[in-house]
Amino acid sequence: MIVKRLEDLVGTDADVEGNDRDKAKGTWRSRRLLLAKDRVGFSLHDTVLFAGTSTTMQYANHTEAVYVIEGAGKLHDHETGDVHELRPGTMYLLNGGEKHTLMVEEDLRAVCVFNPPVTGREVHDENGVYPLLTEDED
Repeated sequence: MIVKRLEDLVGTDADVEGNDRDKAKGTWRSRRLLLAKDRVGFSLHDTVLFAGTSTTMQYANHTEAVYVIEGAGKLHDHETGDVHELRPGTMYLLNGGEKHTLMVEEDLRAVCVFNPPVTGREVHDENGVYPLLTEDED
C-alpha cells in the first residue's frame, strides 16, 4: 500500500514547475504523487496551469488522461483545429500523440495520469514532447 499527502510533496523533487520554451516564467506546476519508481504502471499528478498562460505540448511517447477539478480554460487540438472548453468535470485523453495547446483563463487544476509512467526527470523538448525514460536509466 502507498499513502502520500500532497502537502508532503511541496518543495521536494516531486514538486515540479515547468514552462513553455519561449516564456520566462513557468506556466504550470505538477506535484507528482506516483512516478515510475513506485512500480504501479502509471504516474499520477496533481497539476495546476496558471491563469493567463498558454502551454503547447505533444506526448508522442505517453498516453495522458486529464480530469479537470478546478478553474477554466480551453484545449486547442492542432491536428483538427477543434477547441474544447475546460471546466470542472471535464476529462480529456491524449492517446494519439496529439499536439495541443492549453489556454488558461482561471488557474486550472487537474488530476493527470500518464502511461507509461514518467520518472520525474523528463523535460519537454522544443516540440513539447517528453522523452521516454525508464526508472532503470540514469
